[in-house]
Amino acid sequence: MSFLKVTELSKHYNNTHKALENFSLQLPKGGILSMVGESGSGKSSLLRIIAGLEVQSAGLVHLGDQKILNPDQKLVAGYDEIQLIHQEYKLYPNSTVEENIARPLLLYDKAYQKERTETLLSMLRLQDHRNKKPRQLSGGQQQKVAIARALSIEPEVLLLDEPFSSLDVIQKRILIEELKDIFEELKVTVIFVTHEVEDAMLMSEDLVVIQKGEIVQQGKAQELVEQPASEYVARLFGFLNKIPKMDNTFIRPIDIRVSAKGELMGKVLSKQYLLQYNLLKVEVADEVWRIVDFQRALTIGESIGLDFDESNFLKFKA
Repeated sequence: MSFLKVTELSKHYNNTHKALENFSLQLPKGGILSMVGESGSGKSSLLRIIAGLEVQSAGLVHLGDQKILNPDQKLVAGYDEIQLIHQEYKLYPNSTVEENIARPLLLYDKAYQKERTETLLSMLRLQDHRNKKPRQLSGGQQQKVAIARALSIEPEVLLLDEPFSSLDVIQKRILIEELKDIFEELKVTVIFVTHEVEDAMLMSEDLVVIQKGEIVQQGKAQELVEQPASEYVARLFGFLNKIPKMDNTFIRPIDIRVSAKGELMGKVLSKQYLLQYNLLKVEVADEVWRIVDFQRALTIGESIGLDFDESNFLKFKA
C-alpha cells in the first residue's frame, strides 16, 4: 500500500524550463528509495515540492490520506512529518552537538527532550561529541548531527538531497551503511537523491533513474543493471562497448573474455591500474573498447582475441 504518493507532478520555470513533467511515484511506509540522475534532472525540485516548500505547476502529493499543501496554500510552508536534508549542514555554529539536536524539541516536555536527544546521540554514535561545536567535527560527523536533528521530532519521511557530496569516499560509505540500518530500525520512509550510482545502490536496492524531469526506469538494482531501459540508464552503471555492424547494440567490459583467437581481434592501446583489475583500452575495428583484465597479464601493443555471448548484448531502440 502506498504511503507517500506523487501524482502527475509538473514544475515549469518561467514557462520555458521544465524541471518535472507528469512525474508520478509511490512509496510504501518505511520504504527506502534511491533516485539517480544527472545535475538539472529535476531531483531537487521534486524533493522541495514533496516537502511542501515549493509550488508545483501541476499535480498532487499525498502522505497517507493527507494532501501536502504548497507555500501558496499554507501559511507556514513545510511539515514536521517531512524533513528535507541538504548537503549544507545548516547547524548552529555556537551551539553544541547536543543543543543542535535538541533545538527542534524546545517546545516539547523537558523529559521527552532529554530522552529523545540521548536516544539520537546513542543511535548515531555521537555521545563522545555531545559538547563539541560543529567546527570541531568532521564533515561526516556534522552530517550525522544534521540528520539527528531532523530525526528529533520523529518525522515520517526523510528527503536526502545529495547530503554526502562533500564527504570523502571512506566517510561516505561508512555513513551510508550506518544510516541505512538506522532508517530501517526506525521504519522511516526515505528518498535519497544522488548522482552517484554506487551510493544509491549502497543505500537501497530500489532505484529510480530520472532524466529531464521524467522517470526513465524504476526497479531493483539488479534489474536496472541487467535490463536497462535505455542507453542512458546502461551508461550510468559503467562503460559500454558498441558491437560492430549492429545498430544500438552494446556489451559491458565485464562480459568479454580474452582468448588467443576470438570472434573479434583487438590491439591493446593503454592500460590503467584499478583496485581489482587493469582497465584496458582496446582498438576493435573502428571502435575503442574497454576491457577488464583481472590477471593484469596483458600488455600495451598486444593483439588479443575477444569472445562474448550474444545473451549479454544490450540492445536499445534508436
